Amino acid sequence: MPPRPQYNRPQGPRPRIRTLNDEPIGSKNPPARVAHSPQTNAPNRQHANTPSRGRSDRSPRSVIRRNADADRKFYKEGSLTGHEPQGHAAALKRDTVHYVPLGGLEEIGRNCSFFEYNDEIVIIDMGIQFPAEETPGVDWIIPNTNYLEKKKKNIKALLITHGHYDHFGAVPYVLERLGNPTIYGTRLIREILQKRLNEMPNVPKMKFIEIKSHDTVKLSEHFTAEFFGVSHTIPDTTGVALHTPAGLMVHFADFRLDYDQADTVEHLQEFERLSKLGIHTLFLDSTNADFEGHSVSERVVEANLENTFKEAKGRIILSTFASMITRMAEIIKIAEKLDRKVIINGRSMKDNLEIARSLGYIKYKPGTVIQVEELDKYKDEKILILSTGAQGQENAGLMRIANSEHKHIHIKPGDTVIFSSSVIPGNERGVQTLKDNFSRQGAIVITNNDLDIHSSGHAPGDDLTMVAKICKPQFIIPIHGFYFKRAANIPNMQKIGIGKERVILMDNGQVAEFGKNSIAVTQKTIDAFYVMVDGLGVGDVKEVVLRDRRMLSQDGIFVIIAVVDAKTGQVRGSPDIISRGFIYLKESRELLNQTRQLVRRTVEESTRNMHPVNLEHVRDNVRERLGSYLFRQTKRRPMVLPVIIEV
Repeated sequence: MPPRPQYNRPQGPRPRIRTLNDEPIGSKNPPARVAHSPQTNAPNRQHANTPSRGRSDRSPRSVIRRNADADRKFYKEGSLTGHEPQGHAAALKRDTVHYVPLGGLEEIGRNCSFFEYNDEIVIIDMGIQFPAEETPGVDWIIPNTNYLEKKKKNIKALLITHGHYDHFGAVPYVLERLGNPTIYGTRLIREILQKRLNEMPNVPKMKFIEIKSHDTVKLSEHFTAEFFGVSHTIPDTTGVALHTPAGLMVHFADFRLDYDQADTVEHLQEFERLSKLGIHTLFLDSTNADFEGHSVSERVVEANLENTFKEAKGRIILSTFASMITRMAEIIKIAEKLDRKVIINGRSMKDNLEIARSLGYIKYKPGTVIQVEELDKYKDEKILILSTGAQGQENAGLMRIANSEHKHIHIKPGDTVIFSSSVIPGNERGVQTLKDNFSRQGAIVITNNDLDIHSSGHAPGDDLTMVAKICKPQFIIPIHGFYFKRAANIPNMQKIGIGKERVILMDNGQVAEFGKNSIAVTQKTIDAFYVMVDGLGVGDVKEVVLRDRRMLSQDGIFVIIAVVDAKTGQVRGSPDIISRGFIYLKESRELLNQTRQLVRRTVEESTRNMHPVNLEHVRDNVRERLGSYLFRQTKRRPMVLPVIIEV
């Protein structure tokens, strides 16, 4: 998990619940939270113990008198822990729009957030995050939905912006927990999601409402969603204009601007239309906010790929994201033009290709795409292999090719390997290993650093500035990216006169209150720590399990097995030793002999005058003394597991 950035905290007592977003215990004099107003351009400081005002000028006490039954129900269900008394400071306020990000604001992936107003909740996206070195053995990381599960009957809609796993991949794991809410998305999202749900056991049949660009849907009494198309690396990507009691909230999802080959920006009409509606807050994709310049035209990428294909003398192995359907369509079109047969390597890519073709997003002639078993029927210069695994994933298709573990595809000198994707932060080592392995085997490796053969689906800083200038929002909340990437929007926006006080930086789990002309990031927090998916288990891999896995990966395990006489407390025979990942037993006989003697002494000293023998106490003594001894001798700390058998 990436380190949590420091941010301002209000004065006063700390929340009852600690989450991973909290300041370390013992921090002193945290500064007050600030609610900003664009009219005065001045911060309105509020004490943490003083309830901030929402749209009404009445105090919370007067609201309770006015509608006691409804408020009693709301405070019981709206509390952050589920059991605060009515009127407790941690409870959410009535008649106030709240916004909470559950993921995507401190990492790449796990995108998920929700809006809440009284007893209505609208969720935007439910994505996964790929595991990192800090989460060994984990398949996926998904948003923490504990808070939403307690209020599942209030969930009016789950809006999925597009068909990338970091925006919808967690749906199969949480759908039932959330009460199977209605999902809104495009036709492509429906097909991709249905394919995924069919592979999962015991998942309820989803309730899906298909939408198109410019559709307007009334989700609940106080929330209405207007969908609009944005450019991305997958078709049918939609932004959401959410009409709320506090104003219009515009969520752009992942997006980029379209440029032609003359570097002229296209299709700005949508942003101009939104600006006329009066935007309260713009939720802005920040994945590339720290990069200057503009997006590379997809037409330029297509031309560069075609030139690269023409120059390749042998086979071409091109790797990109399995969900980049637009790029896949371009590559297959070029392959047809150059009379190359296409082989798809990777199950997820095959599935997406079939879905996209059935919906008409990808078109090609019969015989263009062939099976991998037909590889040897064609000359090398007639073959193009499209593969998953551009991020160096251990079990993905590209890694198996590089490691000579693929059943049909093996690298030949003269093969051209193309990485048509950017490297996700954290995957640099895996990608470098791939490039090294291919180069050692005589392949020609081409990356985006060598040539513009990839256009990111995320707008860089100058494009974000252009969009914000057109949209003219009151406030901007940067989303999708690490803290420093989101913070890069502060100088970006200052170029067009949007001051720092109007760019609101939040973290996962924080609760923001929206007024007609204000945003206040409150002291309240909701659990947003990692939920791990490991095999069929969801959430059962806790931090202690990860800590053990990390320890095992660093220093290994050392198991000592001793048989103890229950009457005398003496060790029978010589203790057995099992070691994995710590030392090579055959070359450490002196250390093993000393260890056995230490275990014998420790056990017999611990059991002296002990009737009956307390095995737990004996194990603890052996673990402590043996761990200290092994560290003194090796400067390593293996996981020590003493096994004491009483006979």
